[in-house]
Parts: sequence; structure tokens; C-alpha cells
Amino acid sequence: MPAYRFTVTIDDHAPHEPVFRHLRDADQAFDEAGRLAREIWAASGDQRLMRAVVVVTDAEGEIVLEFPFTEAITGP
Repeated sequence: MPAYRFTVTIDDHAPHEPVFRHLRDADQAFDEAGRLAREIWAASGDQRLMRAVVVVTDAEGEIVLEFPFTEAITGP
């Protein structure tokens, strides 16, 4: 299973330690990014998180996806 790194950034600043997961594929990484964003928002509620993005990179450090917190918070 591929390794993915999840880093939360707010205005190019990473206030949290990255999270590492071994997942099946990029689709599962997308789902995990949304889950992580919702979990952090629920625990914090800090309005700065409305500008936050979960940046997902692969084992080589290449960006796989960027998941805006607003998508997790306001999405269906």
C-alpha cells in the first residue's frame, strides 16, 4: 500500500504535525483528507481553519491533492 503524508496548512504555515497513512490509492487519500479536516474542525472550530488546506503528498514528496477545509465543512 502506498504511503501518504497529510499536512494541514493555513496561509503557507503548517500549525499541526503531519499525519502519515498507508492507503490503497489516491481516492482513499481523498476520503482520508476530508475525514481529517472534519475531525480537526470539530475539535477546534478555529475560524482560521476556513483558510486551511490538507495537502496530501506521496512517498516521493509529490503533491497528490489539496483538500480545502471549506469543502469538508460546507460540503454535503
